[in-house]
Amino acid sequence: MTTLEELLAGWLPQQRWYGSKGRPVTGLVAHRGEPLTGAHGRLLPLLVQVTFGDGGPEETYQVPVALRPEPWEDIAHSLLGQVDGEFVYDAPHDPDAAALLLSALHDQTRAGQVSFHRIAEINTDLRPRLVGAEQSNTSLVYGEQLILKLFRRIAPGLNPDLELTRALQAAGSVHVAAVHGWIETEIDGQEATLGVLQAFARSATEGWKLAQASVRDLYAEADLHADEVGGDFAGESHRLGSATADVHALLAQALPTRVADRAEAAATAQQMHDRLDYAAAEIPALAEHAGTLHAAFAQVAGREGVPTQRIHGDYHLGQVLRTDTGWLLLDFEGEPARPLAERTALMSPIRDVAGMLRSFDYAARSLLADHPYEPGLEYRAGEWAERNRTAFCEGYAAVTGRDPREDEVLLRAFELDKAVYEVIYEARHRPSWLSIPLGSIQRLAA
Repeated sequence: MTTLEELLAGWLPQQRWYGSKGRPVTGLVAHRGEPLTGAHGRLLPLLVQVTFGDGGPEETYQVPVALRPEPWEDIAHSLLGQVDGEFVYDAPHDPDAAALLLSALHDQTRAGQVSFHRIAEINTDLRPRLVGAEQSNTSLVYGEQLILKLFRRIAPGLNPDLELTRALQAAGSVHVAAVHGWIETEIDGQEATLGVLQAFARSATEGWKLAQASVRDLYAEADLHADEVGGDFAGESHRLGSATADVHALLAQALPTRVADRAEAAATAQQMHDRLDYAAAEIPALAEHAGTLHAAFAQVAGREGVPTQRIHGDYHLGQVLRTDTGWLLLDFEGEPARPLAERTALMSPIRDVAGMLRSFDYAARSLLADHPYEPGLEYRAGEWAERNRTAFCEGYAAVTGRDPREDEVLLRAFELDKAVYEVIYEARHRPSWLSIPLGSIQRLAA
């Protein structure tokens, strides 16, 4: 008879959010919570602990499953299999199971070690729908009013997305979506965040989509510059820079800050060196630039007196929404693949600035692959990126009084470090885009 663990062993590595594809799995244990029961089945909370044969750290994933006595064709794509006469589905794909999560948040249910909390009223009649674009987490929208983000990769400790959003909400920020509730459990004696329920920005548009629309407008015009086309994005970039600075300022007021000493600067530089060495060993095209990059990172080691604080940590155009009233910042959890201790460490806000500047470069150049070569198209991409990078920095400076480009050593090093990360990602997932970060490294290195 098939066990739940056997089903998960075949299903888990196929998921987009599973972070260890290719690593040899030596063990998988499903830690079951107490089920939530509804009219059409049950939702079973699961934490799946995975161990590997490469000597690397184990990982824990959240896989809530819906258990049904009969199969349901509408969600057949999310079927894991059958165990003990019940059909097992990935719960976010099951509307009845998704409704159980919202009811549990409303009732502040405790199901074994899993507890549900709310800080605002919740309408349990809202119908759920699964957000189609699945990345490192899974999101459910309820009635176009609330959105529940379920974290898939779980670590002991308070998730920074919940921590920072609540801190900003308490400080009165208009640039985050209000938290309505959260789900947590206990791992190794520490609380661990499983999900966050927030207000859903129904009329909002993702920054990445807006930026790409602007780039398309530019490419469609044969003889106009970036500041002459109707879809010029620079005004929005300026406003986004100001919103980013506002958020950084509130985080510095609400949470600890520190001025980094030489030892901390050296540790930051060493992390950059290590990432580069790892990437260069895997991607030969990066190795030819390694000397220049190491020299840029070495300059960081000599920096003293750099203000550090809590920051976003994975900042780009896909993490911001343009609403009718302004910009919202999302997903403060940092890069999920990095250890929680690293994601919650105090860092220079220049790291966030560098992430957004890299994103402008991506928005401009990601569309080049969709166009046949045209003379000057690369130049136009560079012109668009530089115009919006400038506008963002000027918007940031309008709030802080200091242009982040004045921190030239830090900004260049953080941009290069981000580009190294991008090289690894593109080589593994989108080889046709590998030229984007490699080209940026070549330009930055020059």
